[in-house]
This record gives sequence, C-alpha cells and structure tokens, in this order.
Amino acid sequence: MTAPGGELSERTYWFARDVRKAVNQLSRTLSVTEDSKQVIRSSGSVAANYLEAQEGMSRKDFFYRLKVCRKESRESQLWLELLAEDVDPSIAEELDRLIDEANQLTRIFSSIVKKQDESEG
Repeated sequence: MTAPGGELSERTYWFARDVRKAVNQLSRTLSVTEDSKQVIRSSGSVAANYLEAQEGMSRKDFFYRLKVCRKESRESQLWLELLAEDVDPSIAEELDRLIDEANQLTRIFSSIVKKQDESEG
C-alpha cells in the first residue's frame, strides 16, 4: 500500500497493520485479549489521526492531530510492552520490533510538535 502523505503515512499504516498481525499470534488469555484490543485501537488511531492531519482544515487542527498521534503511539508502546512480558520467543522478536517502532513514532511526533511549540512561543 502507498499511503497518502509520504513515508510517515506509510510507517503509521504498516505499524497498525503489523500490530494486528502480531496480536493474532498471541495466546487468548483474558489479559492478552484485553491488551490486544487496546493496542489494536491505539495503533490504528496513530494511522487514522495522521491521515486526518494530512487533511487538516487548519494549522491548529494539523498540530492537534499530531499530538493525538504522539499520545496514541505512547499508549501503543505501553500495551505492546505488557503483551511482550510473557510470550513465546517466536513472537517476542516481532513485539520488540513493534515496541521500537512505537517509540520511534512517538519521538518523531514529539519532535514535530516541539518545533511548532518553539516557533509559536
């Protein structure tokens, strides 16, 4: 898939898609099921809000959406870390990669928001 908005749009799309694939490989205990639902929502929200930011009606709306992306990528990292605590080694590597990607996305969105805050401030 080629997402509108370039590389970051693609990264957020693939992140959401890869999270879904990874959680489908996990066991189905109550906590894993609930944490999986949470990370599916938050990772999808990163991609959806970035897509909406690209369509933003105003500069203010654009940066609001990026702040939501930052929040949701942090949340995704939390859920992924919880899921990674007790998993089969065959999926642990993929969860670690997704945790790293969530961290990188958080840093990217934080950097963009910080630059905006500094330019306004």
